[in-house]
Amino acid sequence: MELAQVRLLVTDFPACYRFYADVLGLKPQSGAADGPYEKFSPITGSAGIALQDRRMMAEVLDELGDSATGHRSLVVLRVDDLATYCEQITSRGATLLHGPAPMTDRMRVAHLKDPEGNLVELQEWLLMRT
Repeated sequence: MELAQVRLLVTDFPACYRFYADVLGLKPQSGAADGPYEKFSPITGSAGIALQDRRMMAEVLDELGDSATGHRSLVVLRVDDLATYCEQITSRGATLLHGPAPMTDRMRVAHLKDPEGNLVELQEWLLMRT
């Protein structure tokens, strides 16, 4: 397992994009300045910070809304075999909120919460970026 990213759920995607790209100087992966998703990479290391429009995640998890009073971040972990990993963690007491299910044509995901209620996303990458 490796830490893929820390994802921030944002309501004003363009403003946050400009902050991370223009103010902090992080390199955007695809240039999607209007969202709904963008990963920013530091100069060194593979993990990064990603922005995701709250409305997109709200479609996946019913408890999220447009309001920023709820969840603001998402810890993302990449695993090689999502189905097997989900079976293992549920047998150890984890409760899945969603998935395993396709998120895009590039990945399958599952969502759960830690004991404090923080969201965790497990990803299985189906297609790697070239």
